[in-house]
Amino acid sequence: MPELILDRVTKHFKHKIAVDQVSLRLEEGVYGFLGANGAGKTTLLRMICGVLKPTSGEIRCDGAEIRKLDGEYRYLLGYLPQDFGYYPDFTAKRYLEYLAACKAVPKDISREKVQEMLRLVGLESDQRAKIRTFSGGMIRRLGIAQALLNDPEILILDEPTSGLDPKERIRFRNIISALSKGRIVILSTHIVSDVEFIADKILLMKQGQILEQGSVSEVTESVNGKVWEYLAEPEEAMRLNEAFAVSNLRNDGDKVYLRLVSDSCPCHGARQVKPGLEDVYLYYFEEVSEHVENLERRAL
Repeated sequence: MPELILDRVTKHFKHKIAVDQVSLRLEEGVYGFLGANGAGKTTLLRMICGVLKPTSGEIRCDGAEIRKLDGEYRYLLGYLPQDFGYYPDFTAKRYLEYLAACKAVPKDISREKVQEMLRLVGLESDQRAKIRTFSGGMIRRLGIAQALLNDPEILILDEPTSGLDPKERIRFRNIISALSKGRIVILSTHIVSDVEFIADKILLMKQGQILEQGSVSEVTESVNGKVWEYLAEPEEAMRLNEAFAVSNLRNDGDKVYLRLVSDSCPCHGARQVKPGLEDVYLYYFEEVSEHVENLERRAL
């Protein structure tokens, strides 16, 4: 079981800091990276994969710098990027067989491994269809399958449920939970439910820095005393919705129920309630940070 150490990892794009002095120790388990678009998550994951080189700092696997390990490190990796490449005229089966060869999966087990992955992601019956006929959700499932082909010990998934419907998203979470034993799984997302039930550790990332990290209960504790509920008249509800971060709003008879996130009591009569992970996300990420990933794409 490998251990990953990130030591003051930083990445600059021209005059912008995409990742700023991130230090982490990652061992077996599921790590859920939560942050708004542009928080630096994709840049950080690309550095962990060795696709990007840090401007400063080091990433080590079992004590060795990953760039020195080269192919030995890549063999440990399974990676599903936010936008992964595929050949639209390939069938799903041929595509996975091709990638199995690229990943040096032994020929004697390659065919069986491809079928195993197709079954796992629910594409066995579509394996002879060309990828260009697939829906967005089917393509994401194919991407998950290719990331698992070499039975990686380090699995990195960047926005893996993009394009999946709610049923597929639940299925994906169950797959990841089942596969997490004996692996480091890094799941980057802005969808709270993707990680709330399966992550051993939540990491909140904003403007290139890790703001909070810990279990779901530990992270939610960081906004304890900052979540309120209130039953308002419709006109008052509109004013509160404009003035505060609101994580839930619904009609309740002739009034409006509000769940608000605020450092102080938002109005007379509001009462404190126990926070959830969605409240945490809203508290830290209400304002959308700069889209540093776009800078990355322009720089490459």
